[in-house]
Amino acid sequence: MGSRQVSTSWQGKHVTVAGLGVSGIPAARVLAGLGARVTVVSDGDDERSRTQAAQLEAEGVTVRLGDGATLPEGTELVVTTPGWKPDKPLFAAAAEAGVEVWGDVELAWRLRGPDAAPWLAVTGTNGKTTTVRMLASILEAAGLRTAAVGNIGVSLLDAVLGDEEYDVLAVELSSYQLHWAPSVRAHSAAVLNLAPDHLDWHGSMKAYAADKGRVYEGNQVACVYNAADGATEDLVREADVEEGCRAIGFTLGTPGPSQLGVVDGILVDRAFVANRQKQAQELAQVSDVNPPAPHNIANALAAAALARAFGVEPAAVREGLRAFRPDAHRIEFVEEVAGVAYVDDSKATNTHAAEASLAAYDPIVWIAGGLAKGATFDELVVRSAARLRGVVLIGADRALVAEALARHAPQVPVVDLDRTDTGAMAAAVREAARLARPGDTVLLAPACASMDMFVNYDKRGEAFADAVRALAAEDA
Repeated sequence: MGSRQVSTSWQGKHVTVAGLGVSGIPAARVLAGLGARVTVVSDGDDERSRTQAAQLEAEGVTVRLGDGATLPEGTELVVTTPGWKPDKPLFAAAAEAGVEVWGDVELAWRLRGPDAAPWLAVTGTNGKTTTVRMLASILEAAGLRTAAVGNIGVSLLDAVLGDEEYDVLAVELSSYQLHWAPSVRAHSAAVLNLAPDHLDWHGSMKAYAADKGRVYEGNQVACVYNAADGATEDLVREADVEEGCRAIGFTLGTPGPSQLGVVDGILVDRAFVANRQKQAQELAQVSDVNPPAPHNIANALAAAALARAFGVEPAAVREGLRAFRPDAHRIEFVEEVAGVAYVDDSKATNTHAAEASLAAYDPIVWIAGGLAKGATFDELVVRSAARLRGVVLIGADRALVAEALARHAPQVPVVDLDRTDTGAMAAAVREAARLARPGDTVLLAPACASMDMFVNYDKRGEAFADAVRALAAEDA
């Protein structure tokens, strides 16, 4: 059965919101405010869920806890939170009834006004948040009214429906969000990279890549891809874009025509210049990128490409990159102790991110481990082995990393910490300090999620930084 067309009038429309939480609750409130008859369904029925339900019910929203599988009678539209997997029975029931399913991003897109700000969209396995924040910094330097929104900072619903007027939005989109956003059409978009991640949600690498590729659908000016990652260029080839939309690559090497790249320590543009066959426009110095690690330079080039697609002048690219400061726990220098640098990249929660982080330093004492999320570590170890002075392993799945090290880097000393208590990170830092020599970098780049030992990667990074500062105080 074909999907029923959702009308533009919300008054009295029966809408089911799947899930509470950071996107479900705002969606329910927005829809109720538009006059819709909203029912929120949730699998959970704990104390927190009951508190959230009571707040929503006081605002006229119906909440059904403990049953997220059954489609409420009369439902005309389902709006889902990103975390709900596509194989949920609720979605099968919606498909059977011919009811459309939107994500919160799709809802925000549909609620945009006729003069709404265009979107510059960014997705990829790693680097999304940094790139979007770099892009917002560049757009601000150009004097444009903008915000970093989506899977970061301001919610898209708030940005679309709030009183603030924007010229353009820098939008971070996850694969979850893109899966449920069939109508989104960006001005220009970038896929930074593709590596296996969230496969338990998507079901396969092919499905994961296809959802990432949705970001290119209907692009007007530029589809920005990573020249070092052929899968991102393949997604551009497969996309249905507006007439005249161009494929724009970024590379850490010398750029060809229609690319941005690096020449003699300078970020250059051979895409948005009058004669891209023969000319290149200087945008910034590599030293303007903070920090100037290879993967962060790639992020800067992607951000610059999107800004240039929107007509931003080169001077604003330089100014915006200089003004940008990365979020905490992203290859963040903590302190130098006894000639050894300590760097916190707790945000490196998968092997792809950890590999990029490890590529930025040499030699390294690596602190790794946590929840592997189904990942394997052989390829990461093979590519990074030559840089390793030693390894300290923590967390529930550390044995998987240890086995890869034994296979591919047997010469590297490994300390296996069988601890999950609050003092485990302090012990890991002490062991790393023992292995390190002056000139080395002790790098926390776990390649794993944090929830086996910490609330989130922020708390893991804070524990690392606290342990380093305690070590420095002893050394003083």
